Amino acid sequence: MMRCGDRYSVGVRDENGEIQIKIEPWKSVIPVQGIGKIPILRGVAAFVDSLVIGTSALMWSAEIAGDEEETEEERRKRQEKAAAGGEEEDSRAWKLMMTGTVLISILFSVGLFIILPYFLASFLRRFGASEIIVSLAEAVLRIAIFLTYMLLISRMKDIQRVFAYHGAEHKCINCIENGLPLTVDNVLASSRQHKRCGTSFMLVVVVISVVCFLIVGALGITSPLARFASRIVLIPVIAGFSYEFLRLAAVSDNTVVCTLAKPGLALQKLVTREPDAEMAEVAIAAVEAVFDWRKWQEENDLA
Repeated sequence: MMRCGDRYSVGVRDENGEIQIKIEPWKSVIPVQGIGKIPILRGVAAFVDSLVIGTSALMWSAEIAGDEEETEEERRKRQEKAAAGGEEEDSRAWKLMMTGTVLISILFSVGLFIILPYFLASFLRRFGASEIIVSLAEAVLRIAIFLTYMLLISRMKDIQRVFAYHGAEHKCINCIENGLPLTVDNVLASSRQHKRCGTSFMLVVVVISVVCFLIVGALGITSPLARFASRIVLIPVIAGFSYEFLRLAAVSDNTVVCTLAKPGLALQKLVTREPDAEMAEVAIAAVEAVFDWRKWQEENDLA
């Protein structure tokens, strides 16, 4: 999937070996005019938009893959339903499924990475641990759970293929930004790490949440309900600050900023894999569907 300005494209290779491209407008699901210019709030909007559109892209690619396994009878019934005007009903069902998927994804993430570490660390209070110790234990648990989760899913065969396409996306962008023609050979030779990766965002969210919750712990809040509520209330703030840090890291050569960004780049070694030539072709097609890279290189004196 590639985004450029107010459009994004998704590339998928079908059962016949042809590359299918879908181009859609990038519209924010948060209908607040000008939110993209407000620091912190734009990070929250970007997070929600990326989750919604990313889920939509994955579901569309799964639909293309599903067509490969569709029998002639199933294909005939689907075509008859479309001819009878069933598209509107399917569209409503699609939107409901999308909404449900996104909500479940958010609840799962909050439960696994925010609530679970909080409750596990809370058991230390029974042994007289101070709030600072409990907050430190929560921080360690949160990072450990996040890294373990990423490690486990990276071992799944289907996810490894997704990560290879993820690597192809990064390689395409690095190829362009290094002033090279967007060819398969140049893409494969490029780095699969990139500062603006969403994976880095996830790690930054975890790290900033650790800092925020340590501060909350130092405040000495005694009410269990207030402590729990602080974890939920601070989620948008954490996402917003994480987004602002990544924006800064993407354009800054400051030593401190670059050093802080290194863990995110290191994590990309886990969540990206080396793509093959066919994957690179799909990524190139997705880029060229929405971005004139030749013109961009000329304008930036990279051609």
